[in-house]
Amino acid sequence: MASIELLTVAEVSKLLKCNVDYVYKLKKSGLLRFMKLGNLKCRRESLEEFLSTYDGKDVTDPFNVKEL
Repeated sequence: MASIELLTVAEVSKLLKCNVDYVYKLKKSGLLRFMKLGNLKCRRESLEEFLSTYDGKDVTDPFNVKEL
């Protein structure tokens, strides 16, 4: 079985170089999937999928994604 890496909100924030409030907005908007295991966790695979899907787009406002 492949290794599964789970990331906390703080770790996702660090990888995306943004603040944690923005990561919570990504979650609330449904753009980035999380699961609750004590605290919120995001699979690295989900983060990579998010980055691939929204590459070339303006996601400053996760509720109003625009093309660049």
